[in-house]
Amino acid sequence: MQTLDPVSAAASGGLTSPAVARNTAAILAVLQAHLPARGRVLEIAAGSGEHAVAFARGLPGLQWTPSDPSPEARASITAWRDAAALPNLAAPLALDAADPLSWPPDGAVNGPPFEAVVCINMIHISPWAATEGLMSGAARMLRHPGGLLCLYGPYREADVPLAPSNAAFDESLKARDPDWGLRALEDVVGVARAAGLVLTLRTAMPANNLCLLFRRVQVASR
Repeated sequence: MQTLDPVSAAASGGLTSPAVARNTAAILAVLQAHLPARGRVLEIAAGSGEHAVAFARGLPGLQWTPSDPSPEARASITAWRDAAALPNLAAPLALDAADPLSWPPDGAVNGPPFEAVVCINMIHISPWAATEGLMSGAARMLRHPGGLLCLYGPYREADVPLAPSNAAFDESLKARDPDWGLRALEDVVGVARAAGLVLTLRTAMPANNLCLLFRRVQVASR
């Protein structure tokens, strides 16, 4: 599964993305307002790893575990992690959202269950099966009611005109892979609800993106 936006090499030995520089502060502000002060967070499709470092630094009470199915991405995450030397940033997991066998069993790996799952800019750059896997996997990870799933990225919304920049982006994604493209928000909300995750907050973000917060409403069956 594709996870990396256009990137270049950084002095750390990791990869760097211009998109990360533009959106990190805005996303971090939402996370600081809604994540618990303590606990464990699992990041899906962490890409270059720059977000993981910034969020672990900005949320020092949380143990941040990045993940990505791409060996190239995990190498970059490791390089950024080594350079930052943050005590609350774990080594990256080889997790593919679409593959249930790659998720940690029962929401716990080397510690207690996760309090939150974060996924940035994956849903539109992956097949729909990755979104379905994200929702079912996040529901398993968030074993406690109220557990948080945070999504960030562009979406199509009923009765909201699509911004020209997002329309052009959607066309470019579909040209690269017909299984990619901006998803209808109602479809994402529907598959989340089926997994036991309810949308509780929609926040408009810069550059016509959205931050969506979902809460776990029932304990996963065992």
